[in-house]
Amino acid sequence: MQIPLDLARTLAAVIDEGTFDAAARRLRLTPSAVSQRVKTLEQQLGRVLVVRSKPARVTEAGAAVVRLARQLALLEHDALAEFGLDTERGGADDSGEPRAAAGAYRPVPIPLAVNADSLATWYLPALARVAAEHPVVFDLHRDDQDFTAGLLESGTVMGAVTSQATPVAGCLVRPLGVMRYEAVATPGFVARWSGRAEAERGAGRAASRHAAALPAWLAHAPLVDFDRRDHLQHDALHAAGLDPERAPRHYVPASNDFANAVKLGLGWGMLPEFQSDDELGRDELVRLGGEPVDVPLYWQQWNLSSPLLDAVAEALAAEARRTLA
Repeated sequence: MQIPLDLARTLAAVIDEGTFDAAARRLRLTPSAVSQRVKTLEQQLGRVLVVRSKPARVTEAGAAVVRLARQLALLEHDALAEFGLDTERGGADDSGEPRAAAGAYRPVPIPLAVNADSLATWYLPALARVAAEHPVVFDLHRDDQDFTAGLLESGTVMGAVTSQATPVAGCLVRPLGVMRYEAVATPGFVARWSGRAEAERGAGRAASRHAAALPAWLAHAPLVDFDRRDHLQHDALHAAGLDPERAPRHYVPASNDFANAVKLGLGWGMLPEFQSDDELGRDELVRLGGEPVDVPLYWQQWNLSSPLLDAVAEALAAEARRTLA
């Protein structure tokens, strides 16, 4: 049994775009033609490949087909680039999409997964260098570092920054470094919630001295969580012997906004060093105590011999060496 490449690419377009109508616009086909292609592929393979919801969701069987389509597209690009040929030349390709003019590369889409703090700090400069040297566009999927590996398993992305050291099946893994987090808050927040009259005046002078554990008053002080899967603040309280469930929570689901919420005194939170060092140096933030939390990060990518994907990996590794602990 063979999987027709044009049908596999059509399925990948549906998943990438989220709907059959959007995929049809991208492929320059009618929505009914896209639907018929996917239905034909499902009949040939005897499997349901896509859940027809909004957005469309790939099934486990469909994920294998989408992964195949993306792998073939990447390998095709690498082969043509090695020959010195354009990736697309005039006319239409086998998915019905018009080819770019001769002499010009059509950028290759590379879907990647990354955690929010990396995306907001060190990650994008590496991708910018790759995009300046290669015909590529990036489709970034943001998720917690504990969950990005799942996007590799499903075939949604080709590479991911993850906390998982064990390679996903069919993937390569390499260490990137450690992202170190510390519990911090503003001096005003400490004064308000600790009940110490001298806290605001003295907190800045105490900023360089790490307490052995978080202070007990944090059990009832507001904290800032990224989202309901963010466990850094929860784990820090638990490690200090405090009840993590008692503390009121703000949810701020964007890395820079999360850091700003802490810096504005909305609550305390665990911030990476490079989001708090300047403010700590100016006594605008203070350390609350407890040991720093080190989150090791790894790069995982499909186990393909692809110069383009390897270029992404090398750029990310180089940037991580400059930035992470």
